[in-house]
Formats: sequence, structure tokens, C-alpha cells
Amino acid sequence: MQNLKDRVTIYQVAQAAGVSLATVSRVINKSDSVTPATRKKVQDTIEALGYKPSGLAQALATNRSTNIGVIIPSANYVYLANMLSGITEVAKEKNYTLTLFTTSHSRDEAISTIEKVITAHVDGTIIFDDQLSADDVTKIASYNVPSVVIDNKIQGDKVCDIRFSYDTALERLIRDYYERDNQNPMAFLHVHNAGRLLGRCEKVFLKTHEALGKDYRIVNCRDSYTQTYNQFQEYFKDPSNQRGFYICYRDSIAAAVLNAATDAGIKVPEQVEILSLVGTKYSYIVRPTLTAMHIDMQEVGKRAMYMLTDLLNQELVNKTAKIEANLVLGQSTKN
Repeated sequence: MQNLKDRVTIYQVAQAAGVSLATVSRVINKSDSVTPATRKKVQDTIEALGYKPSGLAQALATNRSTNIGVIIPSANYVYLANMLSGITEVAKEKNYTLTLFTTSHSRDEAISTIEKVITAHVDGTIIFDDQLSADDVTKIASYNVPSVVIDNKIQGDKVCDIRFSYDTALERLIRDYYERDNQNPMAFLHVHNAGRLLGRCEKVFLKTHEALGKDYRIVNCRDSYTQTYNQFQEYFKDPSNQRGFYICYRDSIAAAVLNAATDAGIKVPEQVEILSLVGTKYSYIVRPTLTAMHIDMQEVGKRAMYMLTDLLNQELVNKTAKIEANLVLGQSTKN
């Protein structure tokens, strides 16, 4: 049978000692506003009952729960898992606990989740959901909750942001491709409802091609390895599609195109070149390896948590951090 001491609460301590919950909490948090006699009585009661102070008990006296809410669209993607790893590392260092909220790539669900976070009595939030508009995220500022917003431009008294930039690296790659006297058009794989990041990259793709006066292709596909692989097995049956440069959303989509090309007997990168916009460790695992844009998401998670703790302590100087994506060359493009 479970030991009864494991179930002792602050309420039982207060009742047994004949004091209020606030008094017990002040003793736990070593407040000076407790008489020596009362402090001894509460400490003796805690020892007798085997009570272990909880975060709730500490929050009663400090008005801080030491709890951070983290909002992300899903925990299934490697780049998000890497970011969570960085957040968790710093949270442990700073003695914060984390509560994770996922939104499943739905704007309406993301807005609803923000409302839930606000009512969950968190000290602050880290938000990374690129279905949200700046107006949506601004709602959090009206609740006076310190927040770090990742990959979204927003600032306020208690809101700061981390911004990703793919523009420079992507434009340079496109221009370099055509400077190599390539006559085969580039293709951009459009994924419906993939969020603002892919949308921004698509705008760079279109703007650069228009500036160069080059033809291009937009290929609609699903955010699924299997469905994209099956789609490109058919797509590559057309000889006109068997040459060119394919820009893919992330590693799994790029791997689907790569494998479909290889299985169709198309040489990579001699005939088809492939780029992944959101590179992870998988770009190094596939063969041939993938050329990809990389942002160290673990460092992003660390940066977000450090910024939030500084914001909570009113010590944050720069409320915006800009992180440039780096192009890492693999074997899927002609280097």
C-alpha cells in the first residue's frame, strides 16, 4: 500500500499546525514575517507529517508558479523536438517547470489554446505556431503575461520575439542556380496550410524568379512522405519533369522526392537537384545526403527560455533576436 506520507498536502499541514495556508507557505519560503514560535510549530508539523513542499505552496507566497507554458503545433517533428530540448535544458537550469500545449496546425485551435494557457496560471509563455497572425499573438499581451514569440514579428511591454530569416540564403541559391546557365526551371513544392514560414519562402521564390525573368513551376503536395512519394512516382513519368531543381518544405518531403527520382532511374543531382528548406539530422542520413537550410532549433529553444527569464526579471535589453538560416550543402545538388 502507498505510504500515507506521499499524500500529505499543505492543507493538512495548516490544519494540523492550526495556522493558515499563507502562514505555512511563508514558512516554506523562509519569509521574515513569521514569529519564531509559529515558524517552529509549522516546521515541527512538516517534519512529523513528512510533508514535501510543492510548487503550489511556494507560489502562494511568491505569487509565482515557476511554470512556463509552451505552445507548439506538434511535438512529432524533429525540429520542434530539438527546440523543446533547448527550452527544457534552460528551464531546469533556472528551476522552472514546463507545461506543453499543442495546436495541431489549426489557427482556431491555436487561439483557443492561448486562452487555456492564460487561465493555467503560468508565469510566462513561449509560443511557436506559425498559423497565428500577429493580431492573434497580440492577444497574449493584453493579458499581461510575459511571452516570447518564435518566428513572428511582435513586441510589447511584456512580449519579445525571435525571428527566422531564410530570404538571403534562398535568393542567393536561386540566383546561383541560374548563373550556372541552367535552362531547366526550378519547382517549388507548395504544401497547403503549412504556415507562414513556407509562405514567406514561396514569396522569395516567386519574387526572385520574376526579377530574373525565369520560368518556374509550383507543385502542390501533401505534408506527408508517403503521399508525396506516390505523387512523384507518377510525376516523374513525364520526361519534362525529369530535369530541374525541386525546393521542398522539409526533410521528409525532400526525401520522398529524392527516393521517387532514384526509384525512377533519375540521377540525383545530375538530372534532378533537391533542396530541403527545414533541414534536420535526417538530411545527413539519407543517401545521397540532402542540401538543406539549417537553423539550430536547440539553440533557438535555449535563446527563447533565456529571453523569457530575463523578461520575467525585467532584465531583458534586446526584445528581438534575428536568426539567419544557413545553407548546408549535401549531395542532392551540384555544389
